[in-house]
Amino acid sequence: MRADDPTTEPRIPTHGWLIFPVLAFIGRKTTAVLDQVGGATYLLLDALRWVWRALVAKRVRFGGHAVVSQTVRVGVRSIFIVSLVSGVVGLILALQLAPPLDDFGRKDLTANIIGVAVFRELGPLIGAIVLTGFAGASIAAEIGTMVVSEEIEALEAHALNPVRFLVVPRVLASTLSMTALGVIASAVAVVCSILIAVTLLGIPYSTYVSNMVDQVKLADFISGFIKGGVFGLLIGLIACYNGLKVTGGAAGVGNATTNTVVQCVVAIIFADLVFTAIFFALHLV
Repeated sequence: MRADDPTTEPRIPTHGWLIFPVLAFIGRKTTAVLDQVGGATYLLLDALRWVWRALVAKRVRFGGHAVVSQTVRVGVRSIFIVSLVSGVVGLILALQLAPPLDDFGRKDLTANIIGVAVFRELGPLIGAIVLTGFAGASIAAEIGTMVVSEEIEALEAHALNPVRFLVVPRVLASTLSMTALGVIASAVAVVCSILIAVTLLGIPYSTYVSNMVDQVKLADFISGFIKGGVFGLLIGLIACYNGLKVTGGAAGVGNATTNTVVQCVVAIIFADLVFTAIFFALHLV
């Protein structure tokens, strides 16, 4: 049979059968990510609208009691676990940094490195990751259960907006709590590093503290403070969004909880990267 015979079936390269499924997979994942980002952004704008209305319109209640209740649940109850994890990280940093710095005769610089690392990055980052598992999953499961049990529909039937009564208090509580927890985590990590440096590493207390004070600037503290607030906003927003879109009964609640933890961690890491790049461009780091 000749190659130019019109009856000859064209040959399709075998590698094409591998490329098409890969492209389809990438397309589905990209669409899912864009849908998630768009839905969460719309929910954020809706929540901000209700906050603004509560501030400017007297007839719209702000729900201060709900915000306080959620802050106690999300923030106050997580202080111990955040302090525990950040304290252990402070001990680990001191024990890991001192030996290599001692080889160069500059063991006292342990304070400088820990101060910058904790206040800029590790304090808010550790607090956010711990809060994701402690409160983010809980918020998603709680709202998801309300969706499955048709409590959300009951609210809407009574002309009560779910975003106003459920999302706004939780997002505000997670934002405020994470802002404070970032400061607490940084302080505990620094205190634990001082304890191990003075008692075990043989670094004088006055030297350690003076080095850290000289190294850490106000911009380092402010950058960590801002990161903590943004991380808390992401946790509350993603948890509420995944909870509201639950389908499929108990299995859907479990999927929403798992997705919340994964998405929060990924969003926090990417947000940290963006802020670090911005602060670097502004010569704040």
